[in-house]
Parts: sequence; C-alpha cells; structure tokens
Amino acid sequence: MADSIAHPGLSAENYAAIDTALRDTDRLLLQNYPGDDGTRQPVHTVYIPADKFTRALTADWGRQALAATDRQGGLEALCTTIGTPADLVEGISARVAAKLVTEPIEDLRLDFEDGYGDRGDAEEDRHARSAAELVRRSIREGNAPPFIGIRFKSFEEPTRARGLRTLDLFVAGLLEAGSLPEGLVLTLPKVSTVAQVEAMVYACEALERFHGLEPGRLRFEVQMETPQLILAADGSVPVATLLHRGRGRVSALHYGTYDYSASLEIAAAYQAMDHPAADYAKQVMQVAAAGTGVRLSDGSTNILPLGTDENIAAAWQLHASLVRRSLERGFYQGWDLHPAQLPSRFIATYRFYLEGFSQAASRLRNYALGLESTVLDEPATARALARFIQRGLSCGALDEEEVERRSGISIAHLTSLAHPKRTSTAKDDDD
Repeated sequence: MADSIAHPGLSAENYAAIDTALRDTDRLLLQNYPGDDGTRQPVHTVYIPADKFTRALTADWGRQALAATDRQGGLEALCTTIGTPADLVEGISARVAAKLVTEPIEDLRLDFEDGYGDRGDAEEDRHARSAAELVRRSIREGNAPPFIGIRFKSFEEPTRARGLRTLDLFVAGLLEAGSLPEGLVLTLPKVSTVAQVEAMVYACEALERFHGLEPGRLRFEVQMETPQLILAADGSVPVATLLHRGRGRVSALHYGTYDYSASLEIAAAYQAMDHPAADYAKQVMQVAAAGTGVRLSDGSTNILPLGTDENIAAAWQLHASLVRRSLERGFYQGWDLHPAQLPSRFIATYRFYLEGFSQAASRLRNYALGLESTVLDEPATARALARFIQRGLSCGALDEEEVERRSGISIAHLTSLAHPKRTSTAKDDDD
C-alpha cells in the first residue's frame, strides 16, 4: 500500500481571514503590552518635605546611615542582627558601605503633599521655584540621585489647583536650564478615578506644547492609596484601565501603605505592608501592570530604627524582612523614610541578589550555552533569570566581571536574554 500524503486543509484565504480577525489583538499587544523597557529601576524612593532639600542631602543621608550603624557596632554587626548568613556578611557589608558613600539614595522625591502640608500659596510658590533651582544645581554639580522629582498635591477638588500650579512652576523652573533632567520623576498621589489620570495626561500635553517639549516627554507615577482604584462602583478594576488611558505616560504604580489601610478602616496598630488587605491590593496592581512596562513599588514602614538599642534592632529586623518579602513577591522597589533605614534596605536587597546569584548564573549559563542540566528552563524562565541578574547589577549587589565569569556570557548577551523584544527592535532600527 502506497504511503498517503497529508495535505494541509487551511487555504490562503483561511490564513488571511484569521489575520484580519486578530488585527486588533495584534495592535493591542504591540501598543499596550510592550514589556519592560530594560532601563534601570531604583530599589527605593526616599520622600522628604520639599523645603528640606539641599544639594548636600544625598551625601548627608549616607553619612547619617553609616553613623547609625556605627553606633550599633557597624555594618557587619547589623548584617548579623538581621540574619545575614555568615559567609555573606563581610562581602555585603563592604558593598553596602561603598553604596552609602557613593549612592545612598537612588530615587528622591521632594514632597509637596502630606509631608509638606498647606503652607499657603505664596510660600508654596516660592518653594516650588527654589526646589527646581536646587534640583538643577544638584544635577549640574553631580550630587543628585539618579532619579529625582516631586510629589505634588492630589487632583481632588480641594487641592487640585494647588497641585497643578506647583507642577507647572517646578517644570518651568527646571527648563530654565534648557532641558529636563533624564531622571525626572513626577508623582500623582491619592488617585481614585481614571479621570484623574486622564486629567494628568491633559496637563502633561499642555505643558509639552507650551514649552516645546517632545510629545510624551512628561511621564508620571500613580500612587495607589484608595480602594476605588482596586474596585469601582460598577465592579470594574480602574487600575487596569488607567494604565491604558494614560497614553503611555504612566511609568509606575506606588502602593501607599497608610492611606490605603486607613481607607479600609484598619486600626493604626495593624496598618502594614504585609497586611492581607495590602497583599490583595498589590496583587491586583501586579496583574494589571503585567506586560505593560509599568513598574511597581511597595510602600513603607513607619517603624523607624530609633530610640533604645532594643527598638533599633527590632526596627531594622522588621524593615529588612519587609524588603525581602517585597522582593520575593516581585516588588523591586519600596519607600524609605529615614536615613537609618538605608542600611537595612541595601543589606536585605544585596542579600536577596547574592543568595540567588549562583543558581541563576548556573541555570542561565546552561540555557545560553545549550548545556545539559537537571533543570529544563524555557525562554520565559531564562528572561526571568537574566532580569534577576540585571537588577542585581543595577543596584550594586553584583558586578559585571563576576556576572560574566559565573554565567559564561557577556553583558550584551545577558541584556538580549533579559529583553529580547527590545534587543530585536534595536537591531531592526540599526538595520
């Protein structure tokens, strides 16, 4: 009996019909779910009242952070206090010491909202202008954090006009130097509706037209501080909608621990980043932001390492455990409120990446070089492994030499594995 030959049953017309039917889906995925852009994400954001900013603030916070640990026996003692494995203590303490000298703050927000209050229009106008001037000078002198900006007042009716004016004055003041800083970040707080995000988009467009800026130059973070963004009156999930109504301008979602908890009537003693209500809100944020390229940030703890030795140790232990908890759940950024929180932030962060580095490097090496392994990793897992290592590099937990040596691949290859879409697009542009 002769072998039969199987013939495909789908015609060219069938292929064309399916392409036509999925054209809108293709466009949606391309435009609304571009994935992470591969740029650096800071591990934390520091908030200070806007009028407290000085050009020496970043270095001052680093010195205060080191002094706080010195009073308790030094960084190695703190590593031990918060449970760092003995074999990592020396390496982590050395890297954190260097970090607190060279880059103690990665992202700084000059706060004109809760941390600033209502000072009257004349005073806030003056501080908005002086903040812009100080930021310009700090960047020019090289002592500004990589990311810096303001949090202005919310778009709720009582504070809307004041928030917009502060934003307007600050942007205008920055542009007196000729251009906006690369690491500029603007934060819109207490968002409760999609319409408020659309209003911010409108304000950004108007400012860009007035100042002759490139369309899309102004982007902003949304602070998740109200339950109305998690579940609306009509049963929808506004946080998912606002990301796509933001026209590509929403850069991040920041969880606000205390405003959100208070709005749910959670007693003050139980308001915390690890409360079940916080976990639910953050999981909704995480699902909504997946694939959009919008970054996520956890909130803060207001339990500060101050007072008695016992209180200081307990606060450091709590902060380090919360930082680690966030990292394990895919929230790679959080808020810090005091210089003494910086050591526990960086120790916990560096430990997270150093503990996971050996396995990640080995698995990535096996995947990239096609070596036989007991773990069969797929492309999606390889991306996660590469991005994990990239994040460790960005914050200073890892260095390029050890990454290339242990993974067996170059940093360029690592980047292509971490962000294949971006790398492919860049290559197409070059061609």
